[in-house]
Amino acid sequence: MMIPRLRWALLITSAASGGALLFALSTEWYGGLVPCALCLVERWPYRVVMELAVIGLLLPRRWAWAVLALCAAIIAGGAVVAFVHVGVEHQWWPSPLPECAAPRMPSGLSIAERLARMPATVSKPCDEPTYLIPALPVSMAAMNLAYALALGLGLLIFMVRSNRSVR
Repeated sequence: MMIPRLRWALLITSAASGGALLFALSTEWYGGLVPCALCLVERWPYRVVMELAVIGLLLPRRWAWAVLALCAAIIAGGAVVAFVHVGVEHQWWPSPLPECAAPRMPSGLSIAERLARMPATVSKPCDEPTYLIPALPVSMAAMNLAYALALGLGLLIFMVRSNRSVR
């Protein structure tokens, strides 16, 4: 049985989104990298697209096209979030998330009071780039930006070419 090209596109989109999530998690589990708050936000578009694409596989063709277009738009939104993160890393602008800043302690507190006010989990500042390969100065946020742009562009090209062949 041949699978139509639209179904293949949805399947590949879901797999590519799942692959991005798996890669990010493996850098944590096996690479020991600590994600910042913006890194965690960057993962949400992939989660949503992975599930939407699977739902699109079950829908009629007309609705599956709409789901694929929505997936492309969500990936584009993810690229915007990655671009914001790259800008924060390069000090072009401050982070939009309050979790990215180091906690500010009022002066005059004892050591015990300062320790009591510290967060329970260690957080990484968003303006400190994380490099997968230290010798290669490309941050994880920049790699995610490139990946999201490539996936979004691939979806756009597929949709434009497929739309032309339908006419």
